[in-house]
Formats: sequence, C-alpha cells, structure tokens
Amino acid sequence: MDFLPTDIENYVETFTSGESKVLHELNRETNQKFLIPRMLSGHLQGRVLSLFSHLLRPRRILEIGTYTGYSALCLAEGLQSDGKLITIDVNEELEDVVNRYVQKSGLSEKIEFRIGNAMELIPEMNELFDLVFIDADKTNYSNYFDLVIDKVRPGGCIIADNVLWSGKVIHDKENQDEDTTALVAYNQKVQNDPRVENVLMPVRDGLMIARKL
Repeated sequence: MDFLPTDIENYVETFTSGESKVLHELNRETNQKFLIPRMLSGHLQGRVLSLFSHLLRPRRILEIGTYTGYSALCLAEGLQSDGKLITIDVNEELEDVVNRYVQKSGLSEKIEFRIGNAMELIPEMNELFDLVFIDADKTNYSNYFDLVIDKVRPGGCIIADNVLWSGKVIHDKENQDEDTTALVAYNQKVQNDPRVENVLMPVRDGLMIARKL
C-alpha cells in the first residue's frame, strides 16, 4: 500500500503537521484491536484530507465508508461553524468506537453516523455536498460516483481512496481481481467524465481527486 521507502515516508511525516491527541489514540487503538487496520487513513493521508477540507470550507460533507472514524474526524476539522458531515457504514459493530471518538473530538454536533447500505441511503438524501469521500467497497466505486455527482455543488470535490490498490491497477487485465478491475474502471470513468477535472495523487494507496466543474 505504501509506495515510498520507509525512510522517505518517515521524513515526509516528520515534516507534516501532527495528529491530534484524539486521532493518535484512535490510530493506536485501531491498529491494536481491529481487523485490517490498514483501512485507517492514518497520519499523512488524514492531514491531506483535513487540508482539503480546510481549503474548501464545506458546509456539507458525505463520507461513504466510516471504518473506525479516523477520516471522518479529519474531514470534519474544516467544516464551517454550521457544517455537518454524514458518514455511512454497513458495519454496525463499529458504532460504539466511532461514537466514542466523535465525542472525544468535540465534534459530535457536526458528525452524523448512519448505519446502512450507502446505495440505498444516498438516493434518499436531499443535500448538496461540498465534499464527498469514497472509501468503501471497491466494486461499487463507480456506482457511488454516479449517485453523488448530481448532489455535489460546482467547485465541490469527490475524493476516492485506494485507487492505486497497492499497485495492482497496473497489472495485466487477466491478472486483476474483481476489486482491481473495479478500481481501474473507476479511474477511467473519472478521467473521461467531462463534468470534472481530476488528479490522481500517489498519497498512501492513491487518492483520486475530482473537482466538479
């Protein structure tokens, strides 16, 4: 997942603003107690997400895929005073840890955690989003994009995580698994969509940033 040599990655993080105490605690607990802790955004990517949020100054953020809540806390840092972040996850077993850290962060009035299938919940939302973060099941990335593109304001951004998929996206097609094939298709879809301008950033496992025109 991490493409930089360890010493360069450590140097990059040394010269990147640090995690808050709450984020550091959540990072540590996730790595100690939860399966597949690599799903957590982590220090560098978390600061990138926070920076984008601060630059956009969003009133509404949608996150598809919560996991333990690290990225939600990072994204919520840049919300306007009356802003709200809605985060969706299918795993109800994560609810306690997410809510606990949202409370610790002091952002409970700005973060709404919804449990359910995002494919069913998103069409019911009557919101105009400034920022959408996609980090859920890879096979539905293109479907999520289609569901949210008309709910994003012009100038707003859709950010998708894991679009390099540990480098598997450059493997020959016959050697790609289902998730890899879906991510290759997503990257091509965004690249060819005239409604957005985009850049694929090689941060951690790859972030596709798409700004709606």
